[in-house]
Amino acid sequence: MSTGLQGATLDRPRLTTPIGPEDHTTGPSTARVTVVEYGDYECPFCGMAHPVVKELLRFLEDDMLFAFRHFPLAQIHPHALDAAIAAEAAGAQGRFWEMHDLLFTHQDRLAPRDLLVLARSIDLDLERFAEDLTQRTYEPKVRRDFMTGVRSGVNGTPTFFINGVRHNGGWDLESLLDGIRATL
Repeated sequence: MSTGLQGATLDRPRLTTPIGPEDHTTGPSTARVTVVEYGDYECPFCGMAHPVVKELLRFLEDDMLFAFRHFPLAQIHPHALDAAIAAEAAGAQGRFWEMHDLLFTHQDRLAPRDLLVLARSIDLDLERFAEDLTQRTYEPKVRRDFMTGVRSGVNGTPTFFINGVRHNGGWDLESLLDGIRATL
């Protein structure tokens, strides 16, 4: 049971797999605040949280490192797994964050042909991208992300971990800032 801010994180699940070289991150590795999001590109709640995360990054500037991990809920979001693979395929061409933003901006258009349109809009090598999608080249990476979430107690999206501790509050800006304050 928590006993104040110092002990507030003791009763909440912790991130079992720390940020590593396979993660897509933005922000300095020396940041005081680390936020990991487990998300699904077809999840409407993740779509609503996306601009909040962008605002949080702008607000905290050099004080925050952000990592996104895939947690596609394929049973209820039929395009989520393909969208995650598309993000990884774009990442292999150095454009993960551009594709990440587009996937959230165009959540209603995540069919394979739509993913190709998005890839074209950020000047990816379309032949390579299409082959990565067809061959499902990055599905193992997406599944590894998913399993790290399962091991950390993720059971829905979006789920945030702030400084290694699951944030149980809302995902609006004030709730996330409160979660950050509670871990410092």
